[in-house]
Amino acid sequence: MNTSSRAKLLGPDSQPTHYGTGLQGSNSQSNDDHHASNRHIGLQRGLSARQVQMIAIAGTIGTGLFLGTGRSLAQGGPASMLICYTIVGFIVYVTLLLLGEMATQYPVAGSFNAYTTRFFSPAYGFALAWNYWFNDAVSVASDLTAAQLVLQFWAVENAWIVSVIFWVFLVGVNALHVGGYGELEYWLSSLKVVTVVVFIVIGMLVNVGLNPEHKFIGLTNWKIPGAPFVGGFGGFARVFVTASFAFGGTESLGITAGETKNPSKNMPRIVNLVFWRIMIFYILTVIIIGLNVPWDYPNLSNRSTTTSPFTIVFVSAGSSVAASFMNTVILTSVLSAGNHALFAGTRVLYGLSVTSPRQAPKIFSWTTSSGTPIPALLATSSVSALCFTTSFIGSGELWGWLQNIVGVSNQIAWLSIGLSSWRFRKAWVRQGRPLKELKYQASWTWPWGPPFVVCIFLSSNPVQGWSSVLPVFSAVDFISFYIELPIIMVMFVAWMLFQRSRQQPVENIDSSSDQLLEESGPTTSIKKNSRFHDLVDADTVDLYREEYAEDVQADAEVEDEVTKRLNGNMRALWRLYYWLV
Repeated sequence: MNTSSRAKLLGPDSQPTHYGTGLQGSNSQSNDDHHASNRHIGLQRGLSARQVQMIAIAGTIGTGLFLGTGRSLAQGGPASMLICYTIVGFIVYVTLLLLGEMATQYPVAGSFNAYTTRFFSPAYGFALAWNYWFNDAVSVASDLTAAQLVLQFWAVENAWIVSVIFWVFLVGVNALHVGGYGELEYWLSSLKVVTVVVFIVIGMLVNVGLNPEHKFIGLTNWKIPGAPFVGGFGGFARVFVTASFAFGGTESLGITAGETKNPSKNMPRIVNLVFWRIMIFYILTVIIIGLNVPWDYPNLSNRSTTTSPFTIVFVSAGSSVAASFMNTVILTSVLSAGNHALFAGTRVLYGLSVTSPRQAPKIFSWTTSSGTPIPALLATSSVSALCFTTSFIGSGELWGWLQNIVGVSNQIAWLSIGLSSWRFRKAWVRQGRPLKELKYQASWTWPWGPPFVVCIFLSSNPVQGWSSVLPVFSAVDFISFYIELPIIMVMFVAWMLFQRSRQQPVENIDSSSDQLLEESGPTTSIKKNSRFHDLVDADTVDLYREEYAEDVQADAEVEDEVTKRLNGNMRALWRLYYWLV
């Protein structure tokens, strides 16, 4: 950002605007001074619409697409892979629309768990937030492990050293100002998008005969023994989890909302544009992979290694140089995905430390003068040490377990978004607020969207670990599929007990008292006479608190960079660029 643009952002006093999670309502000058004195500077709105769109893409077009599709093909075959990716893609798209409504109305930083705490249940929001932080931290470990798998294409010895270098680089980048992180992600994501487009074109040519044998492949790989459905229902269920891993990260718009400029304008744009691009890339890519790569390709996915179908297709095109280049791009994509996961996990942990009541140690609310939460960053990155255990159990097997954990965690996150949206919409209608007051409305999902998302994920979770039970029970696989469920229940109960130890019994509180509201947090109103839950009352929850108020003057001063480019002298080239990207 140049000096003049920064001056416009800072305003007449030349002081940056800082933001907390949006849950504590501490916008007064006295609170700002208090926070500054304790180095609790807060996050800053330093991400442009251009960067946020690419951050969302970076979180989804990564190891799940470049490596996870190989595992999906080996476990379920081309038909299961195509069906599962299409189903999960549609469900996640609906979920993204539901999140977009809340994120545009209340653009808070930290995570979508803020909406779960506010509209559904503070105890469940607490458990969800810690689960999602663990999800992001494990994702960093998964991506560093994936880097070792990618390096096996060149038979690199001691690949774990590269993971260490990547880890240091990621921590260093995330320690910078959020704008620097956003710019890095923008260009890494642009490279990935161009790579996927080139892959789709090359894959089509390989299928019709541009290969060393000059052979038309067509649907041949759908007809080989075992295809198109490999492993029956168990294989299909496994691919469903892998697809959930691949689409994880779309909910990142709920994390970046608190650091996005002019969210009422940019968040709807992000919701409407980003996911359709991802859907096109995923579905076309899955079709190309299923057509060109046989499910039993050697070393496609086993205990010690996983080979990227992208690299295989370029090998099939007869160019080892192109295959090496593709593998290099995949390596940068793995780095980008790890960068995104580390950023998201850091913001989630920061958000937990500044809520009211506090849900994480206060140390994690400390930020630098540029708004970077260093303690939260270090805590999140430390979990990535999991990747260094690969020398004992095999990179391929460890990565598979991490995929299962992250995939199930993604499903829990999407389920929670559905629950939050269900209660948010119910509160909006019950309190008589007109729908036209919504800054963004996914009208075609009313009223079926939230119950659809909730029912789908509630029904799919119990059956997707089918292959870990039948035909042979695998304790390790079973744990990787279901370990998060009891952890969430334990944390839910622990938070309920902690809250009850801080307040009087519900029966002793007068119905007109605000004590329960105050002790449960400033943005929730708990239903009284509830022993086993803390469900938020839709009739009384405050729908005006933290609502984004548009600043017309500021929006006019900070004109969107994309709009300026599209209206400038080189608008034709920029329109072509954005159409491609």
